[in-house]
Amino acid sequence: MARIGYARVSSKEQHLDRQLVALKGADKLFTDKLSGANTNRPELQKLLAYIREGDIVMVTELDRLGRNNQDLTQIMNTIQNKGATLDVLNLPSMTGIIDPNLRQLMTNLIIELYKYQAESERKRIIERQQQGIALAKQKGKYQGRKPQYTQDNPRLQHAFNLYRGGMSDADIARTTGIKRSTFIRYRKNYKIKRNN
Repeated sequence: MARIGYARVSSKEQHLDRQLVALKGADKLFTDKLSGANTNRPELQKLLAYIREGDIVMVTELDRLGRNNQDLTQIMNTIQNKGATLDVLNLPSMTGIIDPNLRQLMTNLIIELYKYQAESERKRIIERQQQGIALAKQKGKYQGRKPQYTQDNPRLQHAFNLYRGGMSDADIARTTGIKRSTFIRYRKNYKIKRNN
């Protein structure tokens, strides 16, 4: 049996210190500095692959695992299906309840409430971002995200030449390192056609 900690913050600028202190009793630790909006986080995936029957997965708060109900349910099911348990450190302790079925029921109810709260907070964050962008647009201050490539970027021009020569989008992505979806967006924006 191992105690496995997972800590997450949403960006590289944020610090994990507070969570790491709370998880100091873990035998193994996984950390991500990525948004909890989806489960495509390398260390979370490593954690889910690593856990074994009898292990205890520790997080400081439920929203460190994820911010939407569906993802949280999926992660918790994976942990449970592997025979491990989840210990959310900021949840009230149910150890005083003697009946194990009642204790599990109470724990599940509390977790459902926290899942709802995590998803609601995620929705509020998105709303605030959209309101901020709308306000900045009204004031003429919103620039949007800077384009990844300028039209005269040598790598992008090389990709356009490969496309004109008949190479597929997937092969261009592999050859140039430009993501396939990004390349398609740029070639459509600049109306790049194949040579006949």
